[in-house]
Amino acid sequence: MIAPARALDSDAVQAFVLVADLGGFTRAAEALGTSQAAVSLRLKRLEERLGHRLIERTPRRVRLSERGEAFLPAARDLLAAQERAWQQVAPTPPRRLILGISDHVAGPELPVLIGRIAAQDPGLLIEVRIAGSRDLVAAYARAEIDAAIVRSEDGSPRRGEGRLLAREPFGWFAGPGFRHRPGEALRLATLAGSCGVRETALRCLDAAGISWTEVFVGGGVLAVGAAVSAGLGVAALARRVAPPGSVEVGERFGLPPLPTADVVLHARTREPRAGAALRLVGAAFRAAATV
Repeated sequence: MIAPARALDSDAVQAFVLVADLGGFTRAAEALGTSQAAVSLRLKRLEERLGHRLIERTPRRVRLSERGEAFLPAARDLLAAQERAWQQVAPTPPRRLILGISDHVAGPELPVLIGRIAAQDPGLLIEVRIAGSRDLVAAYARAEIDAAIVRSEDGSPRRGEGRLLAREPFGWFAGPGFRHRPGEALRLATLAGSCGVRETALRCLDAAGISWTEVFVGGGVLAVGAAVSAGLGVAALARRVAPPGSVEVGERFGLPPLPTADVVLHARTREPRAGAALRLVGAAFRAAATV
């Protein structure tokens, strides 16, 4: 006699994977476009079906149990196999998601973010464009990109538009060996072109009566970070994108505080699966940015 198949609810498996990837029920619910209670119920059914607890819940965070850690790779394989089966029976044309991310926002969590989108929908072609916030907002307004994660600034078509993902603290960063003598012009490393962070930083310095001189102009935050690490100058950077080993020197050198920036997601899509990917973009960014 053939033993009956032990079927698993794929929606429950997907909920488990998202809870594991995003670090909680709230972010998983956001990615799925449902409620936290619905995610909790799906996971409870999955645990009952498997006969094991997969998630250890604590007041401050959730973490995988030993059984959950063991099940996670198999859960990913199950979802990928299901996608392959659907493509065999009902193939869909390739889908493309064009995502713009501000240079000052694309931090070390970018590979994790892209990986989570790809794992959620292996059939989705992801195109990522890194540029300044103003350029990306303009490209979004022209419908050249599907979504943009940018700093909200006065250059936006309508300030306050978009979905708030995080409030980003900025600071003055320099290499550990950088020296600045009182009375001398502050040596700066900045981004090229029309950069809102550059404009804000210079405005704050001018208002505080601090003289400055640009000693390095880079085409991207990575280049500016390299200049900071090399000890060429001080840069105004979000803390997430400051280069490893750099130190915040604002208080030491008497520099004015920099305002906090809102990081927002602009998104549009009429295609349901691209919409699901964009929900995951927002949830994954917030999860990664708060680690």
